Order: sequence, then structure tokens, then C-alpha cells
Amino acid sequence: MKKLFVCLSLLIGSFASFAQNQYNIIPLPQKLTPQSGEFVVGKNTVIVSTSEFKDVANFLNEQLNLVTGSSKKVSIKEKGLANSSIQFVKNESLGDEAYTLKASSKQVVITAKTAKGAFYGVQTLLQLLPTQVFSEAKVEGLKLSVPNCIIEDAPRYVYRGLHLDVGRHFFPVTFVKKYIDLIALHKFNTFHWHLTEDQGWRIEIKKYPKLTEIGSVRKETLVGRYGSGKYDGKPYGGFYTQDEVKDVVAYAKKKFVTIIPEIEMPGHAQAALAAYPELGCNPDKIYQVHTTWGVSDDVFAPREETFTFLENVLTEVMALFPGQYIHIGGDECPKTQWKSSRFCQDLMKREGLKDEHELQSYFIRRIDKFITSKGRKMIGWDEILEGGLSPNATVMSWRGEEGGIAAAKEGHDVIMTPGSHLYLDHYQADPKTEPLAIGGFLTLEKVYSYEPAPKELTADQKKFILGLQANVWTEYMQTSDYVEYMVFPRACAVSEVAWSPISTRNYADFTKRLKTHVERLGNLKVNYAKGFLSAK
Repeated sequence: MKKLFVCLSLLIGSFASFAQNQYNIIPLPQKLTPQSGEFVVGKNTVIVSTSEFKDVANFLNEQLNLVTGSSKKVSIKEKGLANSSIQFVKNESLGDEAYTLKASSKQVVITAKTAKGAFYGVQTLLQLLPTQVFSEAKVEGLKLSVPNCIIEDAPRYVYRGLHLDVGRHFFPVTFVKKYIDLIALHKFNTFHWHLTEDQGWRIEIKKYPKLTEIGSVRKETLVGRYGSGKYDGKPYGGFYTQDEVKDVVAYAKKKFVTIIPEIEMPGHAQAALAAYPELGCNPDKIYQVHTTWGVSDDVFAPREETFTFLENVLTEVMALFPGQYIHIGGDECPKTQWKSSRFCQDLMKREGLKDEHELQSYFIRRIDKFITSKGRKMIGWDEILEGGLSPNATVMSWRGEEGGIAAAKEGHDVIMTPGSHLYLDHYQADPKTEPLAIGGFLTLEKVYSYEPAPKELTADQKKFILGLQANVWTEYMQTSDYVEYMVFPRACAVSEVAWSPISTRNYADFTKRLKTHVERLGNLKVNYAKGFLSAK
């Protein structure tokens, strides 16, 4: 009997180990129950969907057709076939981003309330298939098999974001779309597009053409590390037309990704001031688009003309981006020019503002009121807390967690994005072996260890933590390949922190699954960092 028990235990243990090796899904589902057997996608397999999930079913079908060379179409029916089918079923009792996936030897059934939930189910299904399914061309002789299982899944957080700065270095629409594809693959739902900076204005505003005629081009760029004093002597520029922005927004919508545009104010404004110097504190000054990194003292003056300009800019931006959030920056605004400006000092006296921090709060409140009047919500970096937080603002806490904790205690929504754990521009290995980066040190394991809900908050206060976001600042990332190298696989870890229950997270298990997952990234031609593969 004892030998039988031992043998049975070994059998169960080996099955569990085998099952775990089969289900290399990132981010880890909420609940996965392995089953014996497999579902094979063959020439007679049909995809059946209700009309509501038709686009999601077509997305799956197109990828399967690509790697098999097939031209089969989705069957739109209320009920599917019993044998060899992949079916999409609606279930109103599930959450908006939840889904279930049941794979048996006869069929795969994805159940969801919304098309978004069904889409996440498809992303999981694709990860259950061989990694070659992510190839961009036909794969000869590929057996498309799915290990049988039952998955019940939903995200931990409603906000799961990945950011990209295109102000310091500009990236073409083709790469932005690839970035959105990778966001969707990892079940992020938000793309934070950082569009304006001291070093370049990257979005067409029709009312103010000089923003792109002048503000999108810097005469040269710093060479090497900040403070080197060396420049390349080459003009650098680029911007997105409004038609291109519309195209990207429509593309993201198909992948259930919301884009949050960021228009920086009142600081990080030197490129805008190069185009319209009358908006600065020194209207007679000849501004130039910033050629080095760091923070410029040239900021917007809080004049009525400036507010008119920004409201007009934001009106065009809101027409392009239908999401609820508009990001206005609000970070790293030096007060030097405000302190020496007679206009600013007179304004402070007139408005009863005790210092320049309260003047910044005055500035942000004006913008918040305008954005709110248009039915949108404002997001800002945690400096918007200085001088008093605007009533409707959502805070992105980047200088540690203190700003997020303070905002949550005041009842404001918070997105956690601390530089200590979520700044993917930091070195990920020994700087001596890595390309030039801004500094810092952030390993894959440290990213994975992050917990977005601070212990300092009560259970009720933690409800204001909407989620988290990883940020990608591109001072030292001149190419899309370098962006991919810095972002992946660390963004894979971020996705699991944002999606998966904390009780199921385990770094050793994550890295085992990641070794299979990076094969998918390789098939998608992502230039991911490979250092973790040799780590002990």
C-alpha cells in the first residue's frame, strides 16, 4: 500500500510538473486547472462566434491562417458545432475584462461578457499554442495543439499601463503600432503616449502650425552622457500628423488599448516656447528647442494668453483621443522664472497665493477645470500635489510612493509608477556590459517584486489605487531596437504584477514560463534583453 501511495504521489507530481511546463502563460491567469489530453487545430476546425465577438474571432482566425497558409473564414452562428471548433460565447455574469477558457479534445470555448474579455481569452489561447503561432509568416508542418485545461481569469487592477516618451527621440508609426501589439499581448489596457517635451513637440496642432514647423526640430543632440558638452551637430526632428494619430488610435482600439496623450505643462515647455515665445516669462527671449537632457528653466507663464493657447491645443487633442484621461504632466517645473517675473508675483498677490508652489496649483486647477468641462479627467505626475491638489485630478506617483499615498488618503484616484521599480530606462545589468542608459539599476526580479498597494493605506484607501504603469524615457534610446531591449522582458514582469493575484505570483515560476514566452517575442522580432536566461 505504501509503495502504491508513493507511486501515485509521483504520478500526480509528474503530471503537475508536466502540466506546469505546458501552460507558459504571461501574465499568469487567476485560476488554471490542467486537464489531460489536447485540442488540435486541424484543417476541419471551425471558429464559431456570435456577431458581437466577430472582430475578436477574426483576429484569432487571421493569425491562425497566417501561420498555416489557410484562407478559412469565421462562422457567425449563435451556437457552434460539437466537434473540432473554437467557440465564442457571451456570459453577462462575468466582469468587463474577465473571461473563461475551456479546452477539451473536441473544442475550445471562450466565454466573456464583452469583446474585450473575449480578446484577452484569445491572447491566452495563442499562448497555449506552440510559440511559432506568433510568427509573421507561414510555418511549414506546424502542429497547432492546445493542452486541455479550464481557465477562469480576470485582472487584479483596472489600470494596466505602458508608457513611451517620443519627445526625446521620435519613433515612427510602424513601431508605435508594434508597441501597441506588445501591450495587448501582455494584457495591458493603456498606452501612455508622451508627446511633448523640451526636446521636441511631436503632435500636429492645426491652430498652431509653428509647434511642428519649429518646435519639432532641435538643431543638434547631446552626445554621450548628460553633461558631456559634446553635440552631434545634426538637426533632429519628427512629429505625427493628425491623420497618423487617428490611424494609431483606431489601431489601438482594435486591440482594446486606450491611448492617453500627454501634453506637458507648465514645465517641459521649451519646444513650445521656441515656436511661440510670447507664452514664456521672457517674451523677448529667443528660445530654442532644447538640445540636451535634464530640466529646462523655460516654462509657461500663467498668462491668460497661455491658458487660451493650452485650451485650444487640448481641444484639438481631445478630438483625436476619445479616452477619458488627458495627461498634463505637471512635473519638474522650475520656479526660477516665476520668482523673478513681476507678472507672476503680481498674480500671486492678486489671487492670494503664498508661494510659487501654490501658483503651480493655480495653473493646474485652471487646466483641470477646462478638461472637466469637456467631460474628461485629468492625470498629472505627483508634483501636482504641491500647493494643493486639483479636485478632479488623478495622480501618477513617480517620485516613490509618497505622492500616491497622500493622494489616496485624500480620496483621489492613483496610478502607481515609482521610479524605483517601474522606470524601464534604468540599467538592468552591470552598466559595464550594457548600452548607455540614464542610470539607476532595476533588475527583472526587482520589477516582479513590486506591490502596488502600500501597507500605509487602509483597505478602503487602497481602493483608490487604480493600478500601475511602467515608464520608458528615451533620452538614451535612439532606436526602436534599443527601446525593445530596455522594455522586454521587464514589461512582462510588470504585466503579471498588474494582472495576476498576488497570492499566485512566484518569481522562480515566472522565469520558467518566461523562457518559453521570449520565444514568442523572438518570433515577433522583438529585440528583448537575454541576460535573465543565463541567471542562476
